[in-house]
Amino acid sequence: MPTLTYRFQEQSHRFSLTDRARIGRAEDNDLCVPCDSMSAHHAVIARNGHGCQITDAGSRNGILVDGQKVNSFDLADGTVFALGDVEFVFSAQDEVVATAPAAAPKEEVSPDIASLKNAHDKILAEIGKVIVGQREVLNQMLVALFARGHCLLIGVPGLAKTLMVKTLGEAVDLESRRIQFTPDLMPSDITGTDILEEDAATGKRVFRFHRGPIFANLLLADEINRTPPKTQAALLEAMQEQRVTISGKTYDLPNPFMVLATQNPIEQEGTYPLPEAQLDRFMFCIHLGYPSAAEEQQVILDTTRDLQAAVAGALNAAGVIRCQHLVRQVPVSQHVALYAMNLIRATRPDAEGSPDFVNRWVRWGAGTRAGQYLLLAAKAHVLLQGRFSVACADVREYALPVLRHRIFPNFTAASESVTTDQIVKKIVETVKEPQY
Repeated sequence: MPTLTYRFQEQSHRFSLTDRARIGRAEDNDLCVPCDSMSAHHAVIARNGHGCQITDAGSRNGILVDGQKVNSFDLADGTVFALGDVEFVFSAQDEVVATAPAAAPKEEVSPDIASLKNAHDKILAEIGKVIVGQREVLNQMLVALFARGHCLLIGVPGLAKTLMVKTLGEAVDLESRRIQFTPDLMPSDITGTDILEEDAATGKRVFRFHRGPIFANLLLADEINRTPPKTQAALLEAMQEQRVTISGKTYDLPNPFMVLATQNPIEQEGTYPLPEAQLDRFMFCIHLGYPSAAEEQQVILDTTRDLQAAVAGALNAAGVIRCQHLVRQVPVSQHVALYAMNLIRATRPDAEGSPDFVNRWVRWGAGTRAGQYLLLAAKAHVLLQGRFSVACADVREYALPVLRHRIFPNFTAASESVTTDQIVKKIVETVKEPQY
């Protein structure tokens, strides 16, 4: 079986090729290399009648072979080519011994789980210098960050939603920006726009792209439901494919990239509910509650004194990316995957085996993406706990934030004052672990 060998972040990696493999920076590629110089979907290697051929997939800097840019090239044993700053060597025969595991080929890394847990504890300690309480909320935000997900934060004003995002950016040393969503906000105010500029030396006028605030690692979309759907849709491509398209040209966003949007559950006048397609892009829907009496007393004491807490960066962008790849390496048994699938399928009315209360209360259930996020959340959770094995209990831990915004109650549920949280909790109680 042909293989590709390459070096990234001072480590050597080997990838076994199948009949067709897509290479790029985005996580949905067959071979994902999170290098900023590579495009999200850079190239495709496919078998032809006499071997393998690599073809450019519309990347921004093409394929380099012997220093020449090519659109397609027939690969021979020992061929060297570059995608961005990463150099690959093609081998016609796989040199890996036959006793290698038959699992899907992944990058060979030697993770230090203890160091990741220590980094997680340090990040929470640094955030704790500014944020009092809300430990569960902060932990869910970190799980989403390491699982490459996005979060929708719902809470009344004054619960430090904006401050949490700002402090998180400082604790992981990531660039964070804030957009205040208003009814007159335009898509170009988020993504950026082409501006006509005049060259002072030549006098010529050219269009230059000026990047919008979306070009950041952490984007706070404050009160996202206060802007029209046209502007809300400007985030769809960014959240799914980590890129934006302006005037027919595609621009990749920084890596890592995470959207943390906030909503106010009260004052619904003049708001635009998020469409179901955009809600599904958020990994978690996190509800922020009021702090306890002791925590609230501590907050009002600390914030009314001349006290400035310095937050130190416990992890940088490269460290976050390494953690994100480590999450993908965590194995999940068929038993746990079956349990996660059963939870998702139980949310769908009129499906085989759906509980009676789901048929009575639910209009639409969760899609397949919910199952993907359940497993990713469980994987990130066990790593942050210093473990490397996922159990069904870890999946249950995140059923509520993953499913509460993906289940749409019907009129019967509304008339009986049944909430989505109640439905999710009842599903978790009803669906048992698989028995053999």
